[in-house]
Amino acid sequence: MSQLNINGLTKSFGDLVLFEDITFGIAQGQKIGLIAKNGSGKTTLLNIIAGKEDYDSGSVVFRNDLRVGYLEQSPAYPSELTVLQACFYSSNETVRLIAEYEQAMASDDHSNLEDILLRMDNMKAWDYEQKAKQILGQLKIYNFDQKISELSGGQLKRVALANVLITDPELIILDEPTNHLDLEMTEWLEGYLSRANISILMVTHDRYFLDRVCSEIIEIDRKQIYQYKGNYSYYLEKRQERMEALNAEVDRASNLLRKELDWMRRQPQARGTKAKYRIDAFYELEKKAKQQHEAGNVNLDVKASYIGSKIFEAEHVSKSFGDLKITEDFNYVFARYEKMGIVGNNGTGKSTFIKMLMGEVEPDSGRFDIGETVRFGYYSQDGLQFDEQMKVIDVVQDIAEYVDLGDGRKMGVSQFLNYFLFAPEKQHSYVYKLSGGEKRRLYLCTILMRNPNFLVLDEPTNDLDIITLNVLEEYLSNFKGCVIVVSHDRYFMDKVVGHLLVFRGNADIKDFPGNYTQYREWKEAIDLQEKEAAAARQAKLSPVQEKHNRSSDAPKKKLTFKERKEYEALEVEIPALETEKAELELAMSSGSLSNDELMAKADRIAKVIDEIDEKTMRWLELSEFA
Repeated sequence: MSQLNINGLTKSFGDLVLFEDITFGIAQGQKIGLIAKNGSGKTTLLNIIAGKEDYDSGSVVFRNDLRVGYLEQSPAYPSELTVLQACFYSSNETVRLIAEYEQAMASDDHSNLEDILLRMDNMKAWDYEQKAKQILGQLKIYNFDQKISELSGGQLKRVALANVLITDPELIILDEPTNHLDLEMTEWLEGYLSRANISILMVTHDRYFLDRVCSEIIEIDRKQIYQYKGNYSYYLEKRQERMEALNAEVDRASNLLRKELDWMRRQPQARGTKAKYRIDAFYELEKKAKQQHEAGNVNLDVKASYIGSKIFEAEHVSKSFGDLKITEDFNYVFARYEKMGIVGNNGTGKSTFIKMLMGEVEPDSGRFDIGETVRFGYYSQDGLQFDEQMKVIDVVQDIAEYVDLGDGRKMGVSQFLNYFLFAPEKQHSYVYKLSGGEKRRLYLCTILMRNPNFLVLDEPTNDLDIITLNVLEEYLSNFKGCVIVVSHDRYFMDKVVGHLLVFRGNADIKDFPGNYTQYREWKEAIDLQEKEAAAARQAKLSPVQEKHNRSSDAPKKKLTFKERKEYEALEVEIPALETEKAELELAMSSGSLSNDELMAKADRIAKVIDEIDEKTMRWLELSEFA
């Protein structure tokens, strides 16, 4: 059954036509990825479908009573709302009832709680609430009372994502859903959307995410759309075939055009017998022959300046913010031509580490000793600080009049911008007219044209289109210098880096010799070992299990309100204790503890194991009726 039909849609801004007379539909259960160069109208199309932007002509038709969720690229909520209120900021009746229940529980006034509980039972909202809390927990949303105005951009994106998923939509529209999500949350969302029986239309630069979630790709190219009935890998294969066919067609048109041009020139100017159809065909051929053979290539063949053998050494670097430890007595010698990736969950200190290296943040103790020949090119998350009233070409000319390509070769600024997909008319446009991705591309251009020999890239993939990412990856792979990349883009990391620093929180940093996929395989093997050990411990709980088996045939009773709250609390407490146990085991095996510290941790781990066993037994009892 069709849930959405787009018919003959056209959108332009003045003389700039984004797309023209495009038509497609979304059926129930269909999961579509939308791909295009930055500035081609991806976000505009999503805004039009969501009813947030007008269009020139055509129609957007939804199925009656369709539940639609929309995650915007830059979500916004009233600043006075709390996190909980924003999460349940919806017209969905069940969601609003759950929000009412949560507010009643958080307040001292429980006078209307009985009425709310009755309505919750009648609307079967308990399962809904459990699902909502699972989503909030997976997205690391715990401080429900924090004001929206106090959130970072990443926290706000997670709240907005929770708001969309909680409403249980039948069609979900996602604009860069993985931006600002750490790897753990990205992989959870990937699995959630893959399993969910919902329709999806999304824009994302995360190619693993596209490949594993989407079953169809729609590409906007030259104001038209092209549909590919398969995932991202299938799209790459079929798009290459399309481009090769287009190139052959353009070559044929060029050859015919030369013949037609010769014919046109040989005709007497005053002669009126020239066939009109042939004249019209000439102009059509001319138009076709002028088509680009490709969607455009970013040429990043820029010479890196000489770099010596000494790059940098981290010597006993420690940094913390209150109780939050970023590094503790950290030591590292960075090698020449090394390409390192830095990964980890949000809040573990990845960007702080980079800022210490760049001298923007001082360590509490220790230092970074940087080689004399090192010339940093630093791409930061908050580096987009252009004068919006400047023209694109002026931004670049303020840095240099030409770009040094090495071997005495130089390139003019305008030609350099052309390689970055800035056509001449775009070069003389003002910065404020650029899309978010185009500004990122311009920012990258200003960094690379300075000929750095050590690139430090903090989340470079956010807002860049896939075409730019492909060539940036190739450039970094061939870059004759050093690279450090902080990124949540798994595909990007796999193609670029040779090993990882994994920030696991509380100054626990693992140096892993491999790319991200290899690290995940290693980590999954370790996690499996831990699960098997936990299962072996749980086998000791046979009396509880026997009691569970004996009562399996008895009529099931419902948990009381108090028992349900206890059950939910245990589901949070047990994983937290397992995490503490793993941290204690790691510390005890480090060899760096004194005898007193070792005895203290041994006492604590014994208590933690007892708590885990006790709480697990209680959880098993309650789970029988949950």
